[in-house]
Amino acid sequence: MSIEAKLKDLGLTLPNPPAAGGNYVPTVRTGNLLYCAGTICSANGEMTHTGQVGREQTIQTGYESAKVCALATLTNIKAALGSLDQVARIVYVGGYVNAISGFADSPAVINGASDLFVALFGEAGKHARAAVAVAGLPKNSTTEIQVVVEVKA
Repeated sequence: MSIEAKLKDLGLTLPNPPAAGGNYVPTVRTGNLLYCAGTICSANGEMTHTGQVGREQTIQTGYESAKVCALATLTNIKAALGSLDQVARIVYVGGYVNAISGFADSPAVINGASDLFVALFGEAGKHARAAVAVAGLPKNSTTEIQVVVEVKA
């Protein structure tokens, strides 16, 4: 089953490609690795989650926010490769959580992205990861992720 068919089975659709927020490109491929710029939780040009986890957002809404980031990243991957089926493996996810000082549950929030990647890619979706709390993110986004994928030969 294709990755896009799995998305559909999960009741999910890819958003439109997010606009770059500065002087950078959404992806850079070198060899068989595709580096994806950070994506915040926006879908089709609209922020879905803003504010800090522990204040305006909960761990659960933060989790959903990270899932939105993952979908935006998948859109950029598809634009770069032509098909999500060209992904051999999710190698690395760097996750950032806009959170109150002392917030210790960033891994539970970033699981929103990680769980989606594993649901779609199975074993190839399991990845190395960082999940850190930060004092703020662009557009007051609740989460942001950066992803590295291995491309099929």
